[in-house]
Amino acid sequence: MATVAEELSKSVADVAARVAPSVVGVGAGGSGVVVGPGLVATNAHNIRHEEVVVTFADGRRAGGRPAGVDVDGDLAVVAVDTGDAPVLAVTGATLRMGDAVVALANPGGRAVRVSVGFVSALDVAFRGPGGRRVRGAIEHTAPLARGSSGGPVVDVLGNLVGIDTHRAGDGFYLALPADGELSARVDALARGEVPRRPRLGIAVAPPRVARRLRQSVGLPERDGLLVHAVEEGGAADGGGIRPGDLIVRVGERDVTTVDELAAALEDTDPGVAVAVLVVRGAEEITLTVDLAAPGAADGPSA
Repeated sequence: MATVAEELSKSVADVAARVAPSVVGVGAGGSGVVVGPGLVATNAHNIRHEEVVVTFADGRRAGGRPAGVDVDGDLAVVAVDTGDAPVLAVTGATLRMGDAVVALANPGGRAVRVSVGFVSALDVAFRGPGGRRVRGAIEHTAPLARGSSGGPVVDVLGNLVGIDTHRAGDGFYLALPADGELSARVDALARGEVPRRPRLGIAVAPPRVARRLRQSVGLPERDGLLVHAVEEGGAADGGGIRPGDLIVRVGERDVTTVDELAAALEDTDPGVAVAVLVVRGAEEITLTVDLAAPGAADGPSA
């Protein structure tokens, strides 16, 4: 009679053998997974050039190009000749905390690796390469070597449940969930459709610095985001936002953190104007910011 350990070992070995041919190396130091004929999904931070060398599990190398790169969401799709590499489809399989998962990677094409762990948390947030908060990540404990980001996380049946992003701390790793939303994002990126996220074009001071600066000039304490710099020609510049302004509301949302600002902007159509309430000195001013202005989409979250 097989022990639990023996059954788990066989299950992991079977899954690894089935999934490994779909796992690729991306560039010199990343991983990816074949998600469609001619399509590889990986992390945006693995894409550094207009041409991407993809190394397949059998050692074949092929030059590809980024079809679409979502920097803020840390997801990219590479168009490349995938040959006979099998597709690992996004099925929308669900996970629970405590479920066993198998993580695979092919760091820079230096051979496929596999490890096993468990789901330690769900709906975790992290910051993408552009600084914007990404929500809904899976936290798991399957150990990953450097260069594993972009590789697949599968359940014990071999279903794709996530795409690894990075370490979350000692012994913990984060993955984008392979759900219906991810499938739609992959399809859009494969068509070259990159999400346009509104941005103001500002740099803000940390809240503690904002409070200290207002106190130093005798202004009353007020929650909000203190504008440190304004991008020339950006949406904020065109709308009259100036360094030293304290942004307290965008549209219908009060804002006190960069994440709240990003959420308020995401509630707004990139092609319209939004009311921004600022405190300038002791005076409240409502400004109209045109989010259709050049440079008002993509880029850093603020």
